[in-house]
Amino acid sequence: MASAGPHPGMGPVMVLNAKTQRSTGRQAQLGNIAAARAVADIIRSTLGPRSMLKMLLDPMGGIVITNDGNCILREVDVSHPTAKSMIELSRAQDEEVGDGTTSVIILAGEMLINAEPFVRNNVHPTVIVRGYNYALQEALSICEKLALVVDVNDSERMKSLVQSCIGTKFSSRWNDIMIDMALKAVLTVAREIPTPSSLPPVNDAYSQKMEVDIKRYAKVEKIPGGEISDCAVLSGVMFNKDVTHSKMRRRIENPRILLLDTPLEYKKGESQTNVEITDEEDWNTLLKMEEEYVENMCMEIIAFKPDIVITEKGVSDLAQHYFAKANITAFRRLRKTDNNRVARATGATIVSRTDEIREEDIGTGCGLFEMRKIGEEYFAFFEECRDPKACTIVLRGGSKDVLNEIERNLTDAMQVVRNVVFDPRLLPGGGATEMAVSVGLRKAGLKVEGIQQGPFLAVGEAMEVIPRTLAQNCGVSVIRTVTQLRAKHAAAYEEIENSSADGAFPKCNWGIDGTSGQLVDMEQFGVWEPFSVKIQTIKTAVESACMILRIDDIVSGSKKKGY
Repeated sequence: MASAGPHPGMGPVMVLNAKTQRSTGRQAQLGNIAAARAVADIIRSTLGPRSMLKMLLDPMGGIVITNDGNCILREVDVSHPTAKSMIELSRAQDEEVGDGTTSVIILAGEMLINAEPFVRNNVHPTVIVRGYNYALQEALSICEKLALVVDVNDSERMKSLVQSCIGTKFSSRWNDIMIDMALKAVLTVAREIPTPSSLPPVNDAYSQKMEVDIKRYAKVEKIPGGEISDCAVLSGVMFNKDVTHSKMRRRIENPRILLLDTPLEYKKGESQTNVEITDEEDWNTLLKMEEEYVENMCMEIIAFKPDIVITEKGVSDLAQHYFAKANITAFRRLRKTDNNRVARATGATIVSRTDEIREEDIGTGCGLFEMRKIGEEYFAFFEECRDPKACTIVLRGGSKDVLNEIERNLTDAMQVVRNVVFDPRLLPGGGATEMAVSVGLRKAGLKVEGIQQGPFLAVGEAMEVIPRTLAQNCGVSVIRTVTQLRAKHAAAYEEIENSSADGAFPKCNWGIDGTSGQLVDMEQFGVWEPFSVKIQTIKTAVESACMILRIDDIVSGSKKKGY
């Protein structure tokens, strides 16, 4: 480095702005590891059934009370750039699979903490990264071998799966209701997309691709008041609208439903229009034409004898009068998204022009239409639909905070079911998978040669953080519990080695019961997690740790307090 210094008699050469703050080399790496540790420590106590809640104040003075990893980190204001990239991890995890947002941060943090001794011993970051990537491949293959294929329609197995997701959340007291709601909502919305017959046939599992659009077709309606036990998934849809005319029917059985996205009123000019009238009669003619235009539209609709007309635009007083006379119930200014849901639930098609209505556009799939008053608001219920492909989830609860938290929990649960519909494989929960991967990596690490062996084994050690944190949050002796669990998994490996079975893989499903802290066999205990969530968690954690380890220079534009 001698040549890098200034020549004798010359001052130092300033390349960067004087205000710039810069940390390089080892200092930057250790700073990054410290930041990752700080972020992981924020949400460590929110893992598992014995998790604590965090209360966050946003800048506007609103309060968020939650134990959802992604939600907490979204609200926390962080200044360190590495901490910011860690927070992005939980957001990516939430968007990709919807669950495991807390685990991914804790795991990534632990991967970096375990890399710290190597950095201090001057091991080059690329060597650590190579070891980590080897370990990632090995961990994924262990997960593949542990996986158990499940039938999506096996409700008992699916319930135990959603239980492991919701059991760690605030709404765990009403588990049975929540689980049934999540399962019902997702299986209602799921529909198969058959592959075109012109394509060459693929294997059975993928010939029927599933489409599960929870965001668009499973709407959550939060209504403060009532009991949490009053929550339900409707076999149809509802929306917050009242009928346009007081004389219209408020309860119809087996209604014929017509959906429009056209205004049932006289067209207003796009730009400003001036009409000069010289004769008084012409004014009456103009009004008459307007009336006839609206009357024409109404007659075209009435000809198909619908019971309910719903439009996304306005309905004029005159049109309301015609509909009331024809005994038709009308709704106006419905949201586009709500209209799409009604269309999916009742089998109707949204029509853009009244003169293009056909008989097959009318929806007849709804069994009962009813207006109900909940609190101070009127809601239109379309229930008892035959094979609805959209639904509304009605949430009731004491306060807005409770409702928001329950909505977050339910969304997580629905995502978990959706993942299993896409990829019907499960892995044991309660830290069993992590411990199996940890013991497996320890065994495989003995065959790794050279300097990469250290980082390879470090990934195995980092995986133990999940069972360790579960035990910690239960309040049991952490060292004793984790050691016993490790011994169980190691014994399963030894058993296979001693028996002459070639190529067999030890399936040890022992994990920690998150409530009592006891060791239990997850197969009998019934705690399972989706394969896709676990795989995504491990991949994201290792890859982000590799990325952060390779940073050796942090340059920040202006000096800020705090770092």
